[in-house]
Amino acid sequence: MTRRRNAADPLPPPPEGHLEIVSSAHLVSPKSRELSELEYGLIVSNNAFSRWIVHCMKAAGLKELTPLDVLVLHHVNHRARDKRLSDICFIMNVEDTHLINYSLKKLQGLGVVEGTRSGKEVTYATTDAGRQYVERYRQIREECLIGALNATETLNHDIGELARLLRALSGVYDQAARAAASL
Repeated sequence: MTRRRNAADPLPPPPEGHLEIVSSAHLVSPKSRELSELEYGLIVSNNAFSRWIVHCMKAAGLKELTPLDVLVLHHVNHRARDKRLSDICFIMNVEDTHLINYSLKKLQGLGVVEGTRSGKEVTYATTDAGRQYVERYRQIREECLIGALNATETLNHDIGELARLLRALSGVYDQAARAAASL
């Protein structure tokens, strides 16, 4: 009779020549070691990305923003179309509308976003000042990030493939979150 593996049993070693980098070894699954490595990569990348966007926006002149504030500002500015709170939450995949609403109020207080009421509905758009900060951010991004990336056609292709994979995985994580919420 074969004994079932329990969480305390060590996993078999990773394949030869494979460097395993995970943040929570106790979560590594024998069915997909790579997913744990990806999750660690997401943690590190998310923190680096958050730090980057805050510092880039600070260099553009807006100093008191959180990563979510920066992302909300960029989304409100996107395609120069007015956005509703629900649309912003949906596109950014944020369930907690109060987080986005708080960012919008903060951005309005800074004079970079304005809200327009039409009946019961409020739509948001960037102000001239907001568009200037976003344009300055774009210039700094081009100089500091894109310049440092030095992307080749092959690297750009790989980045595109990774972006598609991350979007697909976000759906898997959303589905898993719904399943976990029903337990």
